[in-house]
Amino acid sequence: MLFESSINLNLKDGEVRYYPKFFNTNEANSYFNALLKSLEWKQDDITVFGKTYLQPRLTAFYSNNKNTYKYSNITMKPHSFKGELLEIKDKIEAELQIKFTSCLANLYRDGKDSNGWHADDEKELGKNPIIASVSFGAERVFHFKHKKDSTIKSKLVLQHGSLLLMQGETQHNWLHQIPKTKKQIGKRINLTFRIIA
Repeated sequence: MLFESSINLNLKDGEVRYYPKFFNTNEANSYFNALLKSLEWKQDDITVFGKTYLQPRLTAFYSNNKNTYKYSNITMKPHSFKGELLEIKDKIEAELQIKFTSCLANLYRDGKDSNGWHADDEKELGKNPIIASVSFGAERVFHFKHKKDSTIKSKLVLQHGSLLLMQGETQHNWLHQIPKTKKQIGKRINLTFRIIA
């Protein structure tokens, strides 16, 4: 049922599907309010090109095992899945028929918080990483750019309660980002479910 209402982005050398209303508005509102309070948010230092500064968003990492997750010189130690986060994970796994081990959560406090161009291609994520990315709260624009031909681009607005599924060779061939915006916008919570070997 949900698969039929999903949108294939038809990215060259990638496999990306968007489910605009994976969670209905009431579910999405309820989850947003609960996760804002219950997740163990923190702001790490990030080092890029030899310069260290505060990451422009808050993060929290959850896993059903003890495996750490490393990116941009940050090593994240996992908390255990529980409460609403576990509920969301169960719903996604039941719909997609994929079992995830971990979740990197991001809290964008306003339009100044962002996530620069990157691919989720860390070796812990395996050969062809599968990332299921859920959005709650303020809508943000999500940009794609092909790694070998930067003229090939795509973007979409990630809606409250939506799910974006990236799999296949997407992380080999595409970069993605959530850019800053000068618009006055509220908080957004993004849950990125992953499989860490």
